[in-house]
Amino acid sequence: MQITFVQVLDFIGTLAFAVSGIRLSSAKRFDLFGAYIVGLVTAIGGGTMRDLMLGVPIFWMHDPFYLICTALALLWVILFSRHLIHQNNTWFIFDTIGLAMFTVTGIEKTMHAPDQYPFWAAIIMGTITGAAGGVFRDVFMNQVPLIFRGEIYALACVLGGIAYFAALELGLSTVAAGLICGAFVITMRILAVRYRLHLPILKGDETPKD
Repeated sequence: MQITFVQVLDFIGTLAFAVSGIRLSSAKRFDLFGAYIVGLVTAIGGGTMRDLMLGVPIFWMHDPFYLICTALALLWVILFSRHLIHQNNTWFIFDTIGLAMFTVTGIEKTMHAPDQYPFWAAIIMGTITGAAGGVFRDVFMNQVPLIFRGEIYALACVLGGIAYFAALELGLSTVAAGLICGAFVITMRILAVRYRLHLPILKGDETPKD
């Protein structure tokens, strides 16, 4: 069986996002089953929303790969917990990798959907695929989702998607465009954290009391 470029990115993204969810679960002292569920939801949440919006079969309901991959991520965290859990940058690394990989796979799947969609719809689907799983994870962690905290997160997916289609316009292949998109997302996240770049905060009055 021939493995495609998108399948490779899908595997890397699934493993990375599952590890990021399980890593945060360990900080909250979840049990093994709870940590597995958080890792799974982080890995499949964005793709599930994408498939529902595209009206195509939900990917993980036809392939046990994603359930198995999350189990492998849990085993990895258990075996290497001393290195993964006690390093503060572990979550950021895996979350950034997952965000980049899933942005590309979301765009690619939208471009190959039965119905034809414009490029901007593909960028939105790529952003949802990349960022929505993290929203579900943060909700499970009982904290404000990262994309609502002013940090450049979903915006990195949008800019990566623009870079993807710009590369296609220059005549590059979809593989090259995917690599550029992923590298762009990762670079944006690193720069945002390194230099504390964030979007302007919307300021307003306090919530009115009844």
